[in-house]
Amino acid sequence: MDPVFFISICLALGLFSGFIGGMLGIGGGIIIVPTLYLIYGTTNRFDDSNTLVVAIATSLSCIVFTSASAAFAQYRKKKVLWEIAIKLLPWLLAGSVLAAYVIPFVPILILKSGIAFFLMCVALIMISSWQPPAGRVFPGFFGSGLVGTSAGFVSGSAGIAGGNVIVPTLIFFNIPPHNATATSSFLGVPIALSGSLGYLFFSPQVTHPQLIGYVDTMAFISIISGSIIAAPIGVKIAHNISPPLLKKFFGGILILASTRMLIDAFSF
Repeated sequence: MDPVFFISICLALGLFSGFIGGMLGIGGGIIIVPTLYLIYGTTNRFDDSNTLVVAIATSLSCIVFTSASAAFAQYRKKKVLWEIAIKLLPWLLAGSVLAAYVIPFVPILILKSGIAFFLMCVALIMISSWQPPAGRVFPGFFGSGLVGTSAGFVSGSAGIAGGNVIVPTLIFFNIPPHNATATSSFLGVPIALSGSLGYLFFSPQVTHPQLIGYVDTMAFISIISGSIIAAPIGVKIAHNISPPLLKKFFGGILILASTRMLIDAFSF
């Protein structure tokens, strides 16, 4: 693929994923990972055995900047729930680093289908009319540990900022959707950073000129150039959308991402 064309595609990908990530507090990884994987698969940019891992690692590196841009916009609107963020943060980091160590050894079919099924389950919950019991509250130390470690591991496994787990989980505990997306945006920065560093330090010796660890440098620079511009715009629009509609839009995006991953996983 012509380098200029590849950069243009990645720039457009950054604009779109940054906008969606800022609006939903998810970092944009559910868009970046399948799109990069599709590009790599059709261009033979990297060896087939590494394309998904490269897409995941590159996505996490981009999300550091996307989430930071969105988080700053959310901070200015004073929607971040700091007490919950502090409870979750250390567990999220531990789960994300663990995934970076484990995932390169997982068979590709299991990895793709597992990510897809997980996203589909979350999507169906979000687009339904399900509501948590009014008395349910966010758990204490041990409950936060289980939630945080699981979200961090899924984040590192799928190349996302954890918002696909964090946002539905916070809503499950009766956190308003706007606060859930704001808190998720803030937490996405350290989660993605720890995961991307894990893929850097745990990667084997890589000789490809476009890779640092498992990160595609050309895609990384192009995507973040668009995402840091678009993420604050997504945040602004999100605060003008009603919570029920925001939940359904979130679910719709997850359905598209999971369907694409399932089709790819079972195409032989």
